Amino acid sequence: MNTFFQKLNTVIKDQSIRKRIVFAIGALVVFRILATIPMPGIDADNLQRLLEGNQFLGLLDIFSGGGISSLSIVMLGVGPYITASIIMQLLTMMFPRMKAMMQEEGESGRAKLSQYSRFLSVPLAALQALGFLALLQNQNVISNLSGMPLITSIFVITAGSVLLMWIGELISEFGIGNGVSLIIFAGIVAVLPTRLFQFFAGFDSSQIPLYLLFLVIAVVVVIAVVLVTEAERPVSVTYAKQVRGNKVYGGVSTYLPLRLNQAGVIPIIFALSILLFPQIIANFLSNVSNATISGIAQWTASFLANPWAHGLIYFFLVFVFTYFYTAVTFDPKMISENLQKSGAFIPGVRPGESTMNYLGKVVTRITLVGALFLGLIAVLPLVMQGFTGNQTLAIGGTALLIVVSVVLDLIKKIDAQISMREY
Repeated sequence: MNTFFQKLNTVIKDQSIRKRIVFAIGALVVFRILATIPMPGIDADNLQRLLEGNQFLGLLDIFSGGGISSLSIVMLGVGPYITASIIMQLLTMMFPRMKAMMQEEGESGRAKLSQYSRFLSVPLAALQALGFLALLQNQNVISNLSGMPLITSIFVITAGSVLLMWIGELISEFGIGNGVSLIIFAGIVAVLPTRLFQFFAGFDSSQIPLYLLFLVIAVVVVIAVVLVTEAERPVSVTYAKQVRGNKVYGGVSTYLPLRLNQAGVIPIIFALSILLFPQIIANFLSNVSNATISGIAQWTASFLANPWAHGLIYFFLVFVFTYFYTAVTFDPKMISENLQKSGAFIPGVRPGESTMNYLGKVVTRITLVGALFLGLIAVLPLVMQGFTGNQTLAIGGTALLIVVSVVLDLIKKIDAQISMREY
C-alpha cells in the first residue's frame, strides 16, 4: 500500500508524467465528443431493431463507444486502421524483402510500415463507410442517399475514422499507453452506464440466480485474464565464463521469459475487423439486379447473422490470429543469434539452429493455451446470450478482456515512466 501511494505521489509531482496523463485524458474526451455528433436523417427505432437483431453490430457498437448506435461521424472507430495494419503485417510475412526491411532498418522500417498502414486505412475506411450506408439504407435506418449526399456522407465517415487514427497516434506519442487500445477501452467504458441502465430497467427478480451466476463468471473471467496475461514460461539461460586479465566474467544463470499470451488483445481486434468485411459486402450486394449474386449475398448475410455460425468463425479467427501475431512479434532465429553473440546458451541445447528450434517448439506449445483461452473468452458473451436469451448479458468476455488487458498495460507504462524518473 505504501508503494502505491509513493508511486501516486511521484505521478502527481512529476510534471512530465502529469502532462502525459492529462494529454491522454484530453484526447479521449475529444473522442467522446466526436462520438456524440450524429449523421443526419436517422430513424432511431429502425436502428435499435437492427442492433438488437444483429449481435455482431451490437458488439461493434461497444468497441466504437456507441458510435454505431448513435450513427456518429466516428461510427467506424479505429477499425479501418487496424485492418490496414493487419494487411501490412500479412504482406510483411509474405514478402521477404519487406521483412528484411523491418529487421535491418529497425525503428525506421517500422515507421515506414506504419506510414503505409495510414495510407491504406483511407480507402478501407471509404469502402467500409459505403458498405455501412448501404446496410443502413436497406434496413430503412437512414434515408436513401445518392449522388453528392452519398459522397459527402462517405467523406465525413472516412474523415472521422482518419481523425480517430490521428488522435490515437498522438496519445501514443505525447500521452501514455497505446493510443488505439485506449480509444477502444474508452469506447467500452463509455457504454457501460447505458448497459447497466438497460440491465436494471429489465431486472427480473425470478432470474436472480442467473444474475449471480453471471456475476461469478465475470469475476472468474477477470481473474483468469489477469493470470493468463501475466503468465510466463521461463527458459533457463546460462552465460559462459570469460577470462579477461585477472578477472572472470559470466557464468551467471538467468532465464528468458516467454509470455503465455504473446499477442495480448490484438487477435480479438483483428478478428472483429476481418469479420466486418464479409457482412458489409454481403449486405451491399444483397439488392443488386443480378439474381444469382443477390441470392448468394443474402444467404451469406443470413449465415453470418446466425449467432452460432458467427461464434464459430469468431473463435477460429481469434485462434488463428493469436498464432499469426505471435509469429510476427516473436522471432526464435533472432533470439537464438543474440544469445549466441552474447555468449549465452540454454542448458542441454546446442547454440544456433537447435536453440532456434527449441524456442519455436516452446512458443508453439504455450501459444496453444493462450489461443484457446482467447477464443473461449471472445465467444463467451455470445454463448451466454444464446443460452439465457438475455440481451443485457451479451457484454462479457471480449469487453472484459480488453479492459483488463489495457489497464494492466497502462499500469506497466506508468511504472516504466516512474522508474525512468527515479533512475
